[in-house]
Amino acid sequence: MIEVRNLTKRYRDLMALDDVSFDVAQGEILGFLGRNGAGKTTCMRILTGCLPATSGSAKIAGFDVFEKPLEVKRRIGYLPENPPLYPDMTVHGYLKFVAEIKGIKGERIKSELERVANLTSIGAVMDRVIANLSKGFRQRVGLAQALLGDPEVLILDEPANGLDPEGVRWLRDFLRCFAAEGGTVLVSSHLLAEVAQTVDSVVILDHGRLVTHTSLADLAGQQPGGLEEAFLHLTDNNHATREVPR
Repeated sequence: MIEVRNLTKRYRDLMALDDVSFDVAQGEILGFLGRNGAGKTTCMRILTGCLPATSGSAKIAGFDVFEKPLEVKRRIGYLPENPPLYPDMTVHGYLKFVAEIKGIKGERIKSELERVANLTSIGAVMDRVIANLSKGFRQRVGLAQALLGDPEVLILDEPANGLDPEGVRWLRDFLRCFAAEGGTVLVSSHLLAEVAQTVDSVVILDHGRLVTHTSLADLAGQQPGGLEEAFLHLTDNNHATREVPR
């Protein structure tokens, strides 16, 4: 469902992504890991059509991200690290606005809003102004907008931000159900313990380079201390002093 080949992004003399390649199968949850500045967000922005690449290729559900951007956007739901919310709008008004942008029309808007509200458990706040919501509820609203249109692929950048432990567990269960029904998930997170309970496989980036793409079990078994020690070992070995954009 996601194919990335030799993806490179350069900002003048800074290399944000350096010849990155990986695949994500249908029904798979892939954890996207790396230190701050590793290039995770840059890669996600390219995959969602928000940022051009310097070179390389990427496909979502068989459609080229650069040649068929609208076809790609119809098939993905994207939650950036900072949800794209309008604080002065009500939740209902905001989701209706996003649904219209996504080309959802007529009576289907009402049913879509009900569907995503039920999926994200925000039914009780649909008439509230977004600015008055807790950070956790704003995060849920951000996920709800990503789910509008029933996408095949979810690309989520730090989706657990602001969620309390109950919300984190809810997110984990939701992603598992989404994948079990054939959906595909690319999720970035700093919470290694949470990643260990959610994903099937991991990609680790370090300074724009792909360090490893392996199953969660194989990664955890590489060091006696498990996933965290394996992550630190791999990124420490590739650590450099230069900084690159996220």
